[in-house]
Amino acid sequence: MKRFSIGLFLCLALLLGLSAPAPAAESAPVLSRIVDNGELRVGMSGAQPPFSLKSKNGQLIGYEVDLANALAAAMGVELKIVQKPFGQLLSALEAGEVDAVMSGMTMTPKRNLKAAFVGPYVLSGKSILTKDKTVAAIQEVGAIDKAGITLAALENSTSQKFVETLMPKAKLVTTADYDSAVKMVLEDKATAMVADYPICALSVLQHKDQGLVTLTEPLTIEPIGIAIAPGDSLLLNMVENYLGALQGAGLLDQLEAKWFEDGSWLIQVP
Repeated sequence: MKRFSIGLFLCLALLLGLSAPAPAAESAPVLSRIVDNGELRVGMSGAQPPFSLKSKNGQLIGYEVDLANALAAAMGVELKIVQKPFGQLLSALEAGEVDAVMSGMTMTPKRNLKAAFVGPYVLSGKSILTKDKTVAAIQEVGAIDKAGITLAALENSTSQKFVETLMPKAKLVTTADYDSAVKMVLEDKATAMVADYPICALSVLQHKDQGLVTLTEPLTIEPIGIAIAPGDSLLLNMVENYLGALQGAGLLDQLEAKWFEDGSWLIQVP
């Protein structure tokens, strides 16, 4: 695919915004606040590599950090990342503490009752991280739906719901972040971690020579998107246009190659 410079696709996206009329505050409350404050507040956990994570120097990096920066630059505003545990992000959006959520969030009907979604910008799916080669060889979830199996999953995530619905016989332990879940697997306190496939694959890379394995193919296909507070159709329309422009300019392809395929960024993390 033809590659474009960051400056070019940001100019294209900015032109889209300049062609739109300024919204009235009463019909676009969130967008009006963004314009008035010159700031886009994006909520993310900061603990979901490769979507977002802390580097050795404490800087937040990741696929969604890059995408959020590109979106804010296209809108001509400053980006403010608001870090919260994954399970608190939608509540923060509802409370007006953030303008959008970008945190490896699967677009589901239940979440769509609370927020509007733009995307997807990534297609993911559920997978399993484990040290047990028998578990790693499963092709259907029923094979590990057994008493005596302990599964770790991110709190309030679709992975938690996935385990609760399809593996009720297994013991479920929820964690505030992926690092805690991975640690449970490494210390044999959990048989496996259930998470999105990119998280599992990355964890194998991060913990080489520690016996971690994951499935070769995800068990499901799930769309990951940007959550936006309902009631602001103009903001929704603007973000849809910008994301479409960034995708058309090749940014999403570049980010996917950088964060999901290359792996050279791993030297930046502890």
